[in-house]
Amino acid sequence: MAGPMVAKSSGRILLGDIGGTNARFALLEAGELTPIESVLVADYPGFHDALTRYFAMHGRKRPISGAILAVAGPVDAGRCVLTNSGWVVDAAKLQNAFGLAHVRVINDFEAVAWSLPHLEAGELFAIGGGKPVKGAPVAVLGPGTGLGLAGLVAGPGGAVVVETEGGHMTLPGSSRREDAIIEYLRSRYGHVSAERALSGHGIENLYDAIRAIDETKAPDRTAAEITQAAISGSCPVSVAALDMFCAMLGTVAGNVALTFGARGGIYIAGGIVPRMLRYLAVSEFRNRFESKGRFRPYLAAIPTNAIIHADAALVGLKALAEQRICGTSA
Repeated sequence: MAGPMVAKSSGRILLGDIGGTNARFALLEAGELTPIESVLVADYPGFHDALTRYFAMHGRKRPISGAILAVAGPVDAGRCVLTNSGWVVDAAKLQNAFGLAHVRVINDFEAVAWSLPHLEAGELFAIGGGKPVKGAPVAVLGPGTGLGLAGLVAGPGGAVVVETEGGHMTLPGSSRREDAIIEYLRSRYGHVSAERALSGHGIENLYDAIRAIDETKAPDRTAAEITQAAISGSCPVSVAALDMFCAMLGTVAGNVALTFGARGGIYIAGGIVPRMLRYLAVSEFRNRFESKGRFRPYLAAIPTNAIIHADAALVGLKALAEQRICGTSA
């Protein structure tokens, strides 16, 4: 991090949600966000190029004084090399290059976690039962270009976000069928992380593995094509792949709930789930979430919700920026 945010006089603050596929930008000014603009990461050689364009469009007439950026990858000393992109986001270099008073770089799922207290019922899609325990930890995980994971827990000075790289935990198998799929993926990747199955590319991995193991002739498909074919029921291999995706997501979400003691709820974010809400709701997701032997009652009491707000990370960045501006801890 380069420089704290301590006063309302800090002016316009750039908020950015930088993923492996898309980067979204907005300005926070007088407590309100400007319209969100999105660019394709592949259209720019580096983050500096994308930001230069944004500043040229929005920073000439009225200066931008600072930035908080959420990035899809681990952050070390204000610097991140995106996990699924060649972009590098470096707070100190950005501060110098654009004349900013302060720049903060955080993990994208830390930003999503900050949004959780601010999301309304209409921005969530409930899957299964359970009621949140007030003040208990909550956690969010999200399959998209990768698999993000973070928790939000109460602290003595207010809420604290626990950022993680939990998407790279070892993927568990819950049946011989899943064990066979994981073994196939192990032959391809060595270590098989949860992200290898629970992401856009992960859906493709599951499809390829099922096709190979079952020796089934099926065409090559993208994650979007697999999802659509499964929802329409037009391709048995796609149905099997998406069914396994939902089941494995439930298993991993249940593990996360136990790890965080997340009796306040588990939230599913990312770009994939909103496209398949009804499918997920009738899948094995919730059963596998609860299927923890003696701890089934514990899991059954925890609510699970899919986040359907398109820009939850920016909601979280806004909340974090306002905390910093007002001088409160975060």
